[in-house]
Amino acid sequence: MSTHARQIISNPENIIFVSAVSAWEIAIKKAIGKLSAPDNLAEAISVNCFEPLLITIEHGSKAGSLPNYHNDPFDRMLIAQAMSENLIIISRDTQFSQYGVSVIPA
Repeated sequence: MSTHARQIISNPENIIFVSAVSAWEIAIKKAIGKLSAPDNLAEAISVNCFEPLLITIEHGSKAGSLPNYHNDPFDRMLIAQAMSENLIIISRDTQFSQYGVSVIPA
């Protein structure tokens, strides 16, 4: 992760949201051995003073109606949530910017 992204995440003045879709993707990747993550992700999110971001019907509808620039359903949901909630995404994925969302390179 970039130094800039780390500074933003660690700044207590910033509210950092962790999407339920990110938790889902982390759990899947952890289960198949592609990622090391805490056993209790919800506790880790809380301990680090991050805010959980739940998935709503609006998010689902928006994700389903996005132009097909990106085929990853997890990323499409993150994009929909960022659009709906006016949030900035921290990601290495350069395709996010095609949707007009603000992205901080990870």
